Amino acid sequence: MQKKRGTLNAEVGPGFVLHEHFAKHHHFDLRLEHDGVLKSWAVPKGLPAKSGERRLAIAVEDHALEYIGFEGTIPKGEYGAGEVRIRDTGTFVPLVWEADRIEVVLQGKEFMGNINLIRFKKSGENGWLIVKSRQ
Repeated sequence: MQKKRGTLNAEVGPGFVLHEHFAKHHHFDLRLEHDGVLKSWAVPKGLPAKSGERRLAIAVEDHALEYIGFEGTIPKGEYGAGEVRIRDTGTFVPLVWEADRIEVVLQGKEFMGNINLIRFKKSGENGWLIVKSRQ
């Protein structure tokens, strides 16, 4: 069963969603609207809650904008099989968007404030760090 929630609102700002993904390995997926798609990262331990905390994030394939409201079950045998739930959703303010560094201010229901995504080449081609920074 699939439910759609949330909408993108260009008047307010680009959208984001934090999916909780109960797949083979439980993790979270952070998705940020950018250039007509949702740029996406798998975050095994979830977003950092305190200033200075860091979390590993692995860049995954872009998702269609419609996926921002997806909740439901991805069937067995398909990529990402398992239950997907929306943990938080909202908009964000982009401060910096470069190839190796992204800085945004999240404006969600649960997650608010500045986060930085920094490419972390030591963990592989798709490795990033998410750091909660002071506001």
